[in-house]
Amino acid sequence: MSAGKFCAVFGIVWGFVRGCMVALGIGGAAGMLGGSHILGIGAGIVGLVIMIIAGGIFGFIWGAIAAVIYNIILGAIGGIEMDLEAKP
Repeated sequence: MSAGKFCAVFGIVWGFVRGCMVALGIGGAAGMLGGSHILGIGAGIVGLVIMIIAGGIFGFIWGAIAAVIYNIILGAIGGIEMDLEAKP
């Protein structure tokens, strides 16, 4: 579960970065096509919000699936064994 949470936070940050690019692209396209600047700004903001939410959701799903696969594989091969000794 914690791997899913970590990947969700990472997905939100990455979604913000991608959302900024989407917002700039939508705003620029609306300006070039001669549309309303308000419409371009609104569509850019909606694109930014959607990318942030989608990044969080898909990041969580990906992290949870990756953790399950990791646990299955390590269960099948025996995992990693470490011997720790205290120093005198």
